[in-house]
Amino acid sequence: MKTIKFVIPAIVILLLGYSCEKTNNVEPGPKEINLTQKGKILVEADNLFGINLFKEVLKAEEPDKNVMISPLSVSLALAMTYNGADGDTKEAMEKTLELSGLTVDEINENYKMLIDALVSVDPKVLMSIANSIWYKHTFEVEQDFINVNQDYFYAEVSPLDFLDPEAVNTINNWVADKTNDKITEILDYIPADAVMYLINAIYFKGIWKYEFDESDTEEKPFYLRDGTTKDVPMMIQEASFNYFSNDILQAVEMPYGTGNYSMIILLPQSNKTPDDIIEQLSNENWNSWLSEFYEVEKVHIHLPKFKFEYKNKLNDELINMGMGIAFGNADFSKINPNAGLYISRVLHKTFIEVNEEGTEAAAVTLVELRETSMGGETFIVNKPFIFVIKEKYTNSIIFMGKVMEPEY
Repeated sequence: MKTIKFVIPAIVILLLGYSCEKTNNVEPGPKEINLTQKGKILVEADNLFGINLFKEVLKAEEPDKNVMISPLSVSLALAMTYNGADGDTKEAMEKTLELSGLTVDEINENYKMLIDALVSVDPKVLMSIANSIWYKHTFEVEQDFINVNQDYFYAEVSPLDFLDPEAVNTINNWVADKTNDKITEILDYIPADAVMYLINAIYFKGIWKYEFDESDTEEKPFYLRDGTTKDVPMMIQEASFNYFSNDILQAVEMPYGTGNYSMIILLPQSNKTPDDIIEQLSNENWNSWLSEFYEVEKVHIHLPKFKFEYKNKLNDELINMGMGIAFGNADFSKINPNAGLYISRVLHKTFIEVNEEGTEAAAVTLVELRETSMGGETFIVNKPFIFVIKEKYTNSIIFMGKVMEPEY
């Protein structure tokens, strides 16, 4: 087996860990998640939607900006909303979310199984998924819509006086509670014609399986896109990791806890950039890359500490991806057949911190509805890179991002 040395400067996400030193104790390994065939199709759909959304978001952002989204969070918030759609709106949401070919029941049932699996698979990782629906207390909501989101998405459903000045704080306090105060505000105001908010919140905290020793962290140069350098706190360790490389990128997989969750760092080769990786990023290539990882017993990693927040209104991106009808002449008659509802805003906010201990990350997606009537290798992460946080057996992408300049 080849010996690979990695010097990794910046990347993301969670798990509970152990010392790199071998002990006589047998540590538990990752727990396998056995999805149904329809469940596998759902995860593939979520990942494809997430990759497409990530690319669409990057098109509109400044090239030097740090970006991070949670495909799972956006998918779950829109899936709850999808349960209220009908006609052309339902069809457009299915296509955009890559859910065509699955029945509504199959979508809901498999999302429930996925949520159950992701939050319980690794006892050494804190992974929570929370959903809520808030509707104007004078607005009538179809009971079937409430029931399906409570039953399959565990949604907390609450009427709320949207005219009350404290209504915004009530929703934001729920968000703060579900993200361990990492995201304390998602909603800035409630428009007069708003009638419903559908919200997903994800919180993740994972300790590295192989933690970094804080005393080994040193100031090291990170090479920015414009050719200048910046000294950043670089974490250093040597351990066994999965590794992969091709003519475009080098990649290393850093596990959390028992190994179900991991962070994968995609580092451009010396003559490439993160944009070259993004250009090649597809569901087919992603699955191919994952299949080609192999274990290297001694990987020397340099990884920068980093922490940042990201927020975006995803309206334009989702419209460009084919969901425009949901923002205009929409049909959400399964929520209320008489209200003329449409999606007015999809707000998304994320947080991540990567340090010697592990990764802490959070994401919130809010859908606002209004009514019309109203070793042998070197892996050095010292330049902009892409990262993905996923679950081992489902390959479900939890977070993905681009780090252009690590801040901590």
